[in-house]
Amino acid sequence: MYRNRIAAGVLTAAALTAALTACSGDGDGDGNAAGAPPATAAQTPAAASPEAGKPFGPACSAVPATGKGSFTGMATDPVATAASNNPALSTLVTAVKKAGLVDTLNSAKDVTVFAPTNQAFEKIPKATLAKVLADKKTLTAILTYHVVGERVAPSGLASNSFKTLQGGMVTTSGSGESFKVGDEASVVCGNVQTANATVYIIDTVLMPPK
Repeated sequence: MYRNRIAAGVLTAAALTAALTACSGDGDGDGNAAGAPPATAAQTPAAASPEAGKPFGPACSAVPATGKGSFTGMATDPVATAASNNPALSTLVTAVKKAGLVDTLNSAKDVTVFAPTNQAFEKIPKATLAKVLADKKTLTAILTYHVVGERVAPSGLASNSFKTLQGGMVTTSGSGESFKVGDEASVVCGNVQTANATVYIIDTVLMPPK
């Protein structure tokens, strides 16, 4: 199944080093930068998807009206590149760079990403966050727990559960424009479309079950 192939790609990426930024890879084996073309053939922009709709949530007002960081601009880029153009996700970008998941995310097809904001990472004690960022195995597990191997429309978030690329299950609940991911995270800007993913920006970092 394609989901299994995606999961296999994650395992491969965990053993390699790639980068999720607009910068080029450094000398320690990082892969393509987030600004580089996806590793697979060009994909149809998500704006053409029948599930695509207007983004919603209080944090959406901070998204630029035009340019690469706008909703229109993000819809034409793969998810890793789109994230690198959003200043509110800069800590996430750094984390995915360290985990080496740029190529996996940019080349994946039809995924859902729950993307923690910078403020979400700030909830984690600095010493703990620094330790996690330095532990590639743990970091990869946490980040892949934020990715579901299918596009999920807002209506699909109501009282549901999904298997993540990390292997654990993540639950969602809510209705209308108010949704929770897990027990603590709230969607602050949802239904953001990129070329290969539907993104829900959340206010808390999800932790995979032990």
